[in-house]
Amino acid sequence: MKRLIWALISIVLVSCGDSHVDNATAVVSLHSELGGDATGYERACAPRQFSFPQDHQAHPEFRNEWWYVTGNLSSRDAVKLGFHATFFRIATQPYEETISNSAWETSQFYMAHFAVTRQGDNQLYADERFARAAVGLAGAELKDGLADVWLEDWKFTQTVAGSRPQWHLQLDADNGAAIDLTLTARKPRVLQGVDGYSRKSADPCNASYYYAYTRLHAEGEISTANDAYSVSGSAWLDREWSSSALAENQVGWDWFALQFDDGREVMFYQLRETDGSASEFSSAVEINQKGERQVIPAPQLVIDRWWESDSGASYPVEGRLIRADSNEIIKFSPLIDNQELNLTVRYWEGAIELFNEAGTAIGHGYLELTGY
Repeated sequence: MKRLIWALISIVLVSCGDSHVDNATAVVSLHSELGGDATGYERACAPRQFSFPQDHQAHPEFRNEWWYVTGNLSSRDAVKLGFHATFFRIATQPYEETISNSAWETSQFYMAHFAVTRQGDNQLYADERFARAAVGLAGAELKDGLADVWLEDWKFTQTVAGSRPQWHLQLDADNGAAIDLTLTARKPRVLQGVDGYSRKSADPCNASYYYAYTRLHAEGEISTANDAYSVSGSAWLDREWSSSALAENQVGWDWFALQFDDGREVMFYQLRETDGSASEFSSAVEINQKGERQVIPAPQLVIDRWWESDSGASYPVEGRLIRADSNEIIKFSPLIDNQELNLTVRYWEGAIELFNEAGTAIGHGYLELTGY
């Protein structure tokens, strides 16, 4: 985590206020930065009582957190697109040590990135920005009881509260890529793990507080470098905060957010040990059509195809999830292979399509692959 913190500080200082970072910046490995010493920070060591809308905003006493949105969309002329957008908050030192009366002083830094993919294309359209949480440059707070997350003019703004909360997501890039979407919850909020406490290793404090909206209706506009599309589809929002999540013997994860045409969702993450085996702290849940959550045994992950990126990393982009509890076989295949996010943080985050054993389409989702 210290390498990530100082990489971000260096980027902010060198850029002298320019939040757009050249891709020549040294790559920081996300999965390797979520462990290490967390002295002085609050840690997720046991279940807690969540409070909304307060928990939609930042938790600066913890070292890191994120607001993570992914989605699969279609245009009016049936072009399939995928998108993901993330706002990260990173603390450089414990919060209580840095409280100041100065509007310029802060220990809180924000990083945001987004990406758009289009079926039939072989390019990921992506961008990133960085800012300090000072003088209004970036932050995550409540305004009139609604959550507002921003980094300069990149915004993730809650517009409606209640049983069907709604957000407006706006980001754009110099390369022509842009997202302008309204996201409306179709199911209730889900607390992941044990009442929102998501444990990742034998150390009970290697954990996060984690909730999600697993079915959002998305509508608006998506742009790539040369094309703009009016789109609609579905999205997924994940919220996590922690001060340490991975143990030393864990190298990364394979994370699935699956939305089925029959109205179900499955969240499954497989944590990988240094020897390549799956951690016993991997987790899977199914949310039924009514929004009811049930823990299920972690499916068996079978890899059918790997893809090598220009960076030299190889990613398992196609395969099967085999559920022992229901004998269901879920095949997954990427919308396009080239969905490696090759910015300051490098990993594969991609739209995938789902099929049953006979090859019939049954849904779609997003797959995140780190540590490869």
